[in-house]
Amino acid sequence: MSQLVEPHGGQGLKPLLAPETERAAEIARAANLKQVPMNSKEMSDVLMLSMGAYTPLDGFMNRADWEGVCKDMKLASGLFWPIPVTLTADQALADSIGDGEEVALVNEDGLVMAIMTVNEKFALSAEDKAFEAQHVYTTTDPEHPGVQKVNEQRDVGLAGPVNVIDEGEFPGLFGDLYQRPADARAEFADKGWSEVAAFQTRNPMHRSHEYLAKIAVEICDGVYIHQVLGALKPGDIPAETRTKAIQAMIDNYFVKGTVIQAGYPIEMRYAGPREALFHALIRQNYGCSHLIVGRDHAGVGDYYGPFDAQHIFDKLWDGALETQPLKIDITFYCKKCMGMATAKTCPHDKEHHVSISGTKQREMLSAGEDIPPEFSRPEVVAVLQEYYKNL
Repeated sequence: MSQLVEPHGGQGLKPLLAPETERAAEIARAANLKQVPMNSKEMSDVLMLSMGAYTPLDGFMNRADWEGVCKDMKLASGLFWPIPVTLTADQALADSIGDGEEVALVNEDGLVMAIMTVNEKFALSAEDKAFEAQHVYTTTDPEHPGVQKVNEQRDVGLAGPVNVIDEGEFPGLFGDLYQRPADARAEFADKGWSEVAAFQTRNPMHRSHEYLAKIAVEICDGVYIHQVLGALKPGDIPAETRTKAIQAMIDNYFVKGTVIQAGYPIEMRYAGPREALFHALIRQNYGCSHLIVGRDHAGVGDYYGPFDAQHIFDKLWDGALETQPLKIDITFYCKKCMGMATAKTCPHDKEHHVSISGTKQREMLSAGEDIPPEFSRPEVVAVLQEYYKNL
């Protein structure tokens, strides 16, 4: 009998997608509302709210929630939440919106995705944006991609509940790969899984990733390889190719029935430690008891130490999260061990180690270099080489 972790907040999943029977009428009604344009991050957040991945939020945060999340990782209610989920508008548009007025949220292609009741407007000054950047990203460096997104926010935050009426083509683009929390929970229960480890990725999986997942299979009932389907950094490998490469690894190197591959529409913040907590919260809503946290989880450049994303879990108060980190040391291939290892399991000097990274693999593929089997499985490499050949 499956006994999965409870959704965050303990009140069940809270998807914000309107019932299918109501959507056509709501879409027609939205045509007469003021339109608030969303950037790609805000659109991604609407999709996450739609599927219940941001349970128990009922929409975009007000100032008290935003400030509490930035400063103390708590909503105004005291509930743990590590990353702000906000919507902004320019001053002129915000001034035209009355208290309690309904507005239509529109993506970059002009599609009305949701109706929002605006129950608070609050200023986001340059000082406010610096406050968010420093607390969430631990830096105000404008070169950091997450800080850049913060600085690009418009001047007024709009807060209030959201009713999603159109998810666009996004779910259909990815077929069965696009999985909602309720669907994942149903699949875990059907398999009889109670302890599930999530593996977050935005890259094809090389030997180090495979090793992390296999450690998790030994500890839990199964592994949920859960990949980012939202906007990525330039140079990242697109989801279609990444999915094929991951499936080649699963089919050839994992016991059947121990791994599920899926995706979700989040846009990466690259917030390092704070984002590791955010990923764990989201995976709790998906029913995962653990999140694999390896080296530099959700990091970018040299902004975070290799284990900062592991250490931040130790700073949480009791009851903040049910989903726990599965902390694993830096992994590598050891030529003397003739296999994957960590510093805890390999006694040999570093001269025998092959350090493996997604960045290095992309560089080798771009240059047309051969990828050694210590680095990545040949079936995976074949999928990736075909992609790079057609660039």
